[in-house]
Amino acid sequence: MSHVPETPPSGGHRDEEYSMPCAEALLAGTLALMTGYVQACCDSHRQAMGHKIAANLRLLAETDGFTGHFRTVVWSLQARWAQQAQSQDGNADNAAHLALSAAEQRRALWLAAPEAMQ
Repeated sequence: MSHVPETPPSGGHRDEEYSMPCAEALLAGTLALMTGYVQACCDSHRQAMGHKIAANLRLLAETDGFTGHFRTVVWSLQARWAQQAQSQDGNADNAAHLALSAAEQRRALWLAAPEAMQ
């Protein structure tokens, strides 16, 4: 029976294929998404990741393999991430509306004829 270390040896890289229980895989994937969310370069990626994080946290909170205390914490996190995702949706809609309004204002100026010519 071979022993698999809990953490990769320092200075070395292990193969990134892991075999773990579904709940642990979901938790690991959610943590990776959270890291990606913080490091995202554009809001469209961040918005999609926020929705996926909220969905994953909901699944984790509904998983029977965790203690009630852990699931309570995850439900709290899920509510915060869901609120964040909804806020981003509203901000994206508002930003799109403001951009359209600004474009319409510029277009209106393009069509305006001068009152007098010199």
